[in-house]
Amino acid sequence: MRNALLRGNLRLCGWVVVCALALPAAICARTNDLMGEVRFSGKSGVEKTSGVWVDGQYVGYLKELKGSKQLLLLPGEHLLTVRQDGYRDFVQKVQIDPREVTCVHVVMEKAASAKYPAVTATVKVDVKPARAAVFVDGLFVGHVGEFEGMGRGMLVAPGAHEIKIALPGYQTFETEVKPQANQTVEIKTDLPRSEGSLSAPLVNSASSAGAP
Repeated sequence: MRNALLRGNLRLCGWVVVCALALPAAICARTNDLMGEVRFSGKSGVEKTSGVWVDGQYVGYLKELKGSKQLLLLPGEHLLTVRQDGYRDFVQKVQIDPREVTCVHVVMEKAASAKYPAVTATVKVDVKPARAAVFVDGLFVGHVGEFEGMGRGMLVAPGAHEIKIALPGYQTFETEVKPQANQTVEIKTDLPRSEGSLSAPLVNSASSAGAP
């Protein structure tokens, strides 16, 4: 259903991933001795707002994975996948060594099959936390902050769409919207906290544009 969705006006950890902010200082210090860091860079807003998966688990969007949300991985080989609606998946294997920094420069290429509906409806999203990932019909389309506020929203084809909003450490929210042509609907909620991380990948890699 990728062809049904258009980004509106203007335009999180797997089991091997540790967000430094979530750990007490003493535990974090010991963990950092064993783990390596991945740092991402991207030229445009497309790259910076793209979602990042590590070994099939969504961990956040590219621009936020630094500082207190730095991406720390266990030593060994990991598969990184970066996704954006309307673009081909960026896929790269990395070898992580303890206490080493691995830099990954991401370049997103437009998917040749990407098409947009001539008639649209608007879905506005007002969800906390604003960094939560948004999925439409099983496809990652961005994080909440991109679709909330005046003049922002997702443009979708009229009809039924499955919406999923998720972030590690929070309960996943799922709903269905059925907007009519030129209609605006709003999703508003707060995600309750939950124990542990997401138990399974939110999106099968085969459902993204550019996947083999």
